[in-house]
Amino acid sequence: MRRHLHHRAKSAVVFLLLAGNLLAQGILEPPFGVRWGDSPEKLITWASRHALDVTISLPGDQPALRIVRIQPKKGFLPETKAGAVEGRFLGGKLYELGIHYFDPDASSDLMETRFDELRKQVVNEHGPLLANQQRRAVADQFVTRTQSFHREPVKGLFLLLAFTEVQDLLRKSKEAKFSLIYRNDNFKIELLNTLKHP
Repeated sequence: MRRHLHHRAKSAVVFLLLAGNLLAQGILEPPFGVRWGDSPEKLITWASRHALDVTISLPGDQPALRIVRIQPKKGFLPETKAGAVEGRFLGGKLYELGIHYFDPDASSDLMETRFDELRKQVVNEHGPLLANQQRRAVADQFVTRTQSFHREPVKGLFLLLAFTEVQDLLRKSKEAKFSLIYRNDNFKIELLNTLKHP
């Protein structure tokens, strides 16, 4: 009887851990209608539907990696203030999706306001973010200011929100951009292992 209860308790713990892991992965499912493990074709089809430019990179030192970058000729991606979306695929399967926000017509202050709005939206949707770093560096008449935040509900599955502002002291100009990156390192490790031992 005791052994039977012990076995059921163990099964319940395993079930809760797996359910928690699946729930977290569901919470951090990437946007634009894609899922972890999808092929590049899904993003490319979405881009074709909206007449967006697609650039595919095949890094020579990482033959299994494909980077698909999608952006409009001008303006933003549909229904967003984002300038580009970039998917990273190993063995044809998605493990990272980055949404990049840049706007040549927006001031640095406006971009920082948009960053703060996105940060609040991410907190509302996914929960509190942890601050990674806030840094300011000066080199060759340029001041670079960065700040980033992340959320990792399950080890290896996270999103990262990063802001960068570059100020040109000589020309007295500033520009800023930021990115929201969904990344599944657990899945990436699985893919790498599969590629090593097919």
